[in-house]
Amino acid sequence: MIKRAHIRQFLAVVDAGSFTQAALRIRVTQPALSTGVAELEKLVGSPLFIRNRRQIRLTEAGGRFLPIARDLERGFRAADSFGRESDRQASELKLGIIRSAPAELLQAIAAALRPGFAIELIENSDSELRAALGSGRINVALVPLRDGERGEHVAPLYEEPLAMFIASDHPLAGRIEVGPEELAAETMIARRSCEFLDATSRFFTRHGVRPRFALRSESDERCLRMVAAGVGITTAPVSLAIDGIVPLKVAGYDFRRELGLLVDPAWQTLPEIGPRLAHALETIGTIAADWRRTRVDAAA
Repeated sequence: MIKRAHIRQFLAVVDAGSFTQAALRIRVTQPALSTGVAELEKLVGSPLFIRNRRQIRLTEAGGRFLPIARDLERGFRAADSFGRESDRQASELKLGIIRSAPAELLQAIAAALRPGFAIELIENSDSELRAALGSGRINVALVPLRDGERGEHVAPLYEEPLAMFIASDHPLAGRIEVGPEELAAETMIARRSCEFLDATSRFFTRHGVRPRFALRSESDERCLRMVAAGVGITTAPVSLAIDGIVPLKVAGYDFRRELGLLVDPAWQTLPEIGPRLAHALETIGTIAADWRRTRVDAAA
């Protein structure tokens, strides 16, 4: 018989991408996790994972079983909460946010949601938030949307380019555009929260730019403050600009992101949720339009 522990273990491996990280996440030993997954594979009659040293991937059967496991976990969670403070729980909203979400915009979004919901914020990476949304651990996620990602459960907010930011008194300030090779002697600051961190590194490596780094930090504010202090330069979405820094266009550096809200479809269709959420999303749409006009269009 398939047990909830089997489902939790399977989803943990899917979401973490490794048995080691999955075991840490659900607080079991790795041998116990491996045994549980093996039991599940025996019960369903097919291998669910392709295992090798570099990565763990779902088999074809694993891919077919994944949505079933997601639905089962949602059902278990609903059963856990059934009949317990139902009115209060119906108003709870677990909002997942990427670390690079602008704080001012997030404040406005939270204020729009607050009249209808009791909010709990969960900060994590894009992939982790999508996994949490898929398993029902959060209700809404503020994340960068992927190409063509649209639908009733998707609320696009705004799109913006990334730019290289330098101190306002930097020698390159005022230049319309520079080639990436002109930045070879610059000291860089790495925003670890950047969704394009790896792509940015590959871009500059292709152009022979291998800079020294003065700071690597998860804190966008800290990174940008150090840019303003003249410690180094960094790339960031234009809406994150602060006083004391200016954007510098780098030829060929054309990354853009579109932020949006993803909503758990099953949660969104609950009678007690739908009307309140629809009203909040309408308000948030207006907020996003104002944000794009005042913070993105003005800076781009």
